[in-house]
Amino acid sequence: MKIKKGYILRTVCGENVIVGEGLDAINFGRMLSLNETAAWLWKKAMEYGDFTADSLADALCQEYDVDQVQALNDVKETLDNWTKLGVIE
Repeated sequence: MKIKKGYILRTVCGENVIVGEGLDAINFGRMLSLNETAAWLWKKAMEYGDFTADSLADALCQEYDVDQVQALNDVKETLDNWTKLGVIE
């Protein structure tokens, strides 16, 4: 998977939000608010370029005190949401 071109993470009024920029994201027309962990996952996904649920879950376990099963479930849920919103492919 990878983050689609034209979507970036910004801080707006102290909130982490994904916004669309440029022609590739013109139909997005909204901001997606992320909690601290989801914003961290977004940054990690950007760093990786190509990523999997497993690679993000492994990184999450290294950064936070969370077990592998819980991390993978949380990452999969987050990625499902991002897929439905069309910000990853």
